Amino acid sequence: MYHTIDEFILEWKAESAATSHLLDVLTDESLQQSISPGHRTLGQIAWHLVWVIGSLSSAELQFEKPDGEERAPSSAKKIADEYKKVSQALVDAVETQWKDVDLQSSQEVNGEEWSKAKSLHLLVQHEVHHRGQLTVLMRQAGLRPPAIYGPTFDDWKDKGQTPYI
Repeated sequence: MYHTIDEFILEWKAESAATSHLLDVLTDESLQQSISPGHRTLGQIAWHLVWVIGSLSSAELQFEKPDGEERAPSSAKKIADEYKKVSQALVDAVETQWKDVDLQSSQEVNGEEWSKAKSLHLLVQHEVHHRGQLTVLMRQAGLRPPAIYGPTFDDWKDKGQTPYI
């Protein structure tokens, strides 16, 4: 967990940049891809990431929520743009509204008491979790996911190397 605001900001900027990189690859057509009928679509999972960041705008942390409803828009560009906007708004709000000591104070989240540090930590984990889902659905939609923590299968092939399988 985080002990300072700077620790969170440093990690969030790296992780949100990786997510933003993924969202920039999405196309309007790809947004309808799902793992199977009745499951969330690629667009809905991408929009969920936007919406969850926006849900942190509360009485204790105030910033502008994303435009629109909880239902995903049909524009990949709108999703990517709103993600960038709300992600930066979160950074600005945490930097200006909280101090390091505030990270230890508790707040109610889904009926449980969480420290603010725990809320931020779980936000990052949530982001990474859904990014994994996005990359699978991107492949199913015929898109090439960009490298995040290292080369992708396609990157290895492009280099003439045998990907690990």
